[in-house]
Order: sequence, then structure tokens, then C-alpha cells
Amino acid sequence: MKFKRILLKLSGESLMGAQGYGIDPQRLNQYAQQIKALADQGVEIGIVIGGGNIFRGLSGSQKGFDRVKGDQMGMLATVINSLALSSALEALGQPVRVLTAARMEPIGDFYNKAKALRLLAKGNVVIMAGGTGNPYFTTDTASSLRAIEIEADVMLKGTRVDGIYTADPEKDPTASKFKEITYDEVLSRGLKVMDLTAICMCKENNMPIYVFDMDTVGNLQKVINGEEIGTLVKP
Repeated sequence: MKFKRILLKLSGESLMGAQGYGIDPQRLNQYAQQIKALADQGVEIGIVIGGGNIFRGLSGSQKGFDRVKGDQMGMLATVINSLALSSALEALGQPVRVLTAARMEPIGDFYNKAKALRLLAKGNVVIMAGGTGNPYFTTDTASSLRAIEIEADVMLKGTRVDGIYTADPEKDPTASKFKEITYDEVLSRGLKVMDLTAICMCKENNMPIYVFDMDTVGNLQKVINGEEIGTLVKP
């Protein structure tokens, strides 16, 4: 097994599945089954989920919402997704806890590192909801922060694309895929892997990022087994 403790970043948009909005139960259950399979092998799993399938603060601010309130709405969207995934995991018999960046008991416990580590050590999947709890920070930045805090071996960024390319492969058929790339090269090329704050946090704290296609069932296990199916971002 290549990784003992991971931070898995899931896209809110991916939860839509074939739908145009909200949560696709089939996609949710696929995610839950793959996550439980890792937990059964003893992998400690922290998760951060985006909220773009419900509300995205930045796009909301462009439509007239106050940016701070828009970001707070986005944070609440991540809580909804986190509760949905926790419910799907519980249905499979997997112990799971939702920790939130802002106080909202009894929906979830208030996040702190010590509590997260205790829960992980006891075999719980720990879903960290509500972003960083602050506006102007994306869930990419939240996942970088949580990965560093819980001292994960790697941050796994599950997307619709099977890695990082020289250009958007959905728009440019000539785009070529990187097997490995440095943080500096991601920044200098302006590649849209994650936002700048998230990349810089990982660079400063030597947190490797592995970008892979999460929507193909079985890929998460392949990453844990060390199969090279995505792109590694490292120093």
C-alpha cells in the first residue's frame, strides 16, 4: 500500500453525475463504496467536498450576491454534500464523522486537528465540511489546509479528467498529459490544477498532490496501490 493517510478532495460538480444539479444517488454510492474499500484496508481517510453542484460563491457574487454571503452559501453547500456522503457511508456500515469549520452542532462537530486525528486513528472516515470557515478561500485551499493539518501522506484530487495536461484536453485534442510536474511548473505554466493559494500552501509545506479521474470506478484503489494513472505534483 503506497499511502497510509490521505486527504481526498472531491468535486461537488462530480456529485451531479448525469444530472444538471444536486446529488446523483448512483454517483454518491459509487464514491462511498470505493472509500469504504480503502477504509477496510486500514487507510486513514480525510475528505473535503466542494459545493459547486449546489452553489458556488464566486459565480454567485457575479450575479449580484455579496461576496462574503455568497461564499458562506457555498460553505453551506459543502456541508449538504458532506452529510450526503456520510449518510451513504453509514448505510454501508462505515464509521464516519462530519466536522465543520464553523459551529453547527448537532449537524457536525466543530473541527480541530486533535479531534480529527483521534477519529482517524479509530477507523472513522472524517469529512471536513464548510471550507476553511472563511470567505475568499476555495475548497481547494481548504483541502490543502486540512491535508497539511492532519499530516496526510498525499492530497488526492479526484476530478473528471485523468490528470494534468498541457492544455484543457476537453478543448484541445493535442494536449499532452504530465506523469509528474513540479509546483513551480504548475504556477509558471498557469495550469488550472487548483487555485494559486492552494498550490502555494502545498508547495510551502511539501504536500504532494495527485490528480486523477475519480469518476471511473476502481481508480481510487489503483492510486492507493501505486498505479500511475494520474499526475503527481511534487517539489
